[in-house]
Amino acid sequence: MGRRRRALRASASPRVRAFWAAIGCWLAKDRRLARLQALYDGPRLDLLAVGTDFQLARRGEDGRFADGPLRVPAGILRDRPADILSPTELARRHRTYRCRVRMGPSYRADMWAELERDPELTVAELARRTYGSFATAWQVRHDWAVVTA
Repeated sequence: MGRRRRALRASASPRVRAFWAAIGCWLAKDRRLARLQALYDGPRLDLLAVGTDFQLARRGEDGRFADGPLRVPAGILRDRPADILSPTELARRHRTYRCRVRMGPSYRADMWAELERDPELTVAELARRTYGSFATAWQVRHDWAVVTA
């Protein structure tokens, strides 16, 4: 079981578990997220503490969460394409994403980005910060030394 599911399963709030179960229903094509559906099996809950019936009558239900464990009025949760950066803008702003574009999505790219941020990192700290192996961190640190020498 993943860290996310363990943390959510431990949550005392039924509304939190229902929210993540609703996300699992909405994005069920992704098996990692589909497993979240099992977090909540009670009656449908309202996302809003008050005013849900009024908002549902006014705007209807958010299609992403229809028939799920959570009643969400339309327009309450953002769904705006303008919130998403283009790949070009994201690469310009985000060092790790830029390294992933150059090198491919790997621990190696993440480690390289960390070394750009802090060139004095030890191999062990580099592996720890990027959740990678010591061996990969050692190789990246070695390559970094060759390129920056």
